[in-house]
Amino acid sequence: MINLILFGPPGSGKGTQAAFIANKYNLLHISTGDLFRYELSNNTELGQRARAYMDQGMLVPDSLTIEMLKNKVLSHPDTDGYIFDGFPRTIPQAEALDTMLAEMNQSISALVALEVPDEEIVERILLRGQSSLRADDLNEEIIRKRISVYQAETSPVFEYYSLQNKSHSVSGLGTIEEITQRLSNLLDNML
Repeated sequence: MINLILFGPPGSGKGTQAAFIANKYNLLHISTGDLFRYELSNNTELGQRARAYMDQGMLVPDSLTIEMLKNKVLSHPDTDGYIFDGFPRTIPQAEALDTMLAEMNQSISALVALEVPDEEIVERILLRGQSSLRADDLNEEIIRKRISVYQAETSPVFEYYSLQNKSHSVSGLGTIEEITQRLSNLLDNML
């Protein structure tokens, strides 16, 4: 089993690249955003529990997110592995993910970070906002806040997996095809 974490700040291209990697290596692309949308829109028991937190303006607990991930993983036993996009975002989430995988006799194969300078991230998200019309993609102040939250809370996950010799970086600059080629070269040499 190949279990990858595609890592990087908002706007770094994780979702785009995860789709290519999932297709090339027969991995199931698991986006926590997609998981939440599925559980909420289908009004599942997990979705109802998540909504109770969200309706109060609270973050959904890691344990509930892990339950959603586990359901998704267990419902796709025939894949060659998983690519986690947008998760883990904190060290406790990384520890919970490692525990979940260990219970299935699996582990994270690698974390691959897309490195993109902050100013490029701001430009990309503002450009994306023109078509997404998401309020958080149209406000530079909010974008910069998202970047600072990523740096403070999420970037330590890179070091967490680095201590296990599993963290790698790839430049997230250039065309989509150039970035895909860099990722493929790295993964072909690792896997």
